[in-house]
Amino acid sequence: MTGQLGDVMKESAQIAHTVSRAILRDKEPENQFFANSKLHLHVPAGATPKDGPGAGCTMITSMLSLAMGKPARKDLAMTGEVTLTGRILPIGGVKEKAIAARRSSIKTIIFPSANKRDFDELAPNVKEGLEVHFVDTYSEIYELAFKGESETS
Repeated sequence: MTGQLGDVMKESAQIAHTVSRAILRDKEPENQFFANSKLHLHVPAGATPKDGPGAGCTMITSMLSLAMGKPARKDLAMTGEVTLTGRILPIGGVKEKAIAARRSSIKTIIFPSANKRDFDELAPNVKEGLEVHFVDTYSEIYELAFKGESETS
């Protein structure tokens, strides 16, 4: 791991790797990608420091996409801290993340279920045109990110 990874992000990356391996064993038992490959995760410096654990679900999705050779949906944004058992924990900055998605022409967002109230309290103009899914586990994200992708590509 290199780049702008604070201690919390390093822990999130390690958890993401562990959870990715478990999911791949479940979804594609014959796939030996993680057993036969080494990964290097680099988080480049950007305008916003990357110090929170909310990138965990995105890291898992990226690792699985690489391992399966299958892209995730292109119109999807997600955020959420992930536990070793695949539970999705709440994040901060729901308003800022919703605004950023809109600015990037993203129409579909995945938020932790625990953040539903935060999203519901946003102004209507911030929520307008967004399809939001609230999830409790990574398996729900997997279904949204990868199922049916071949039809939407």
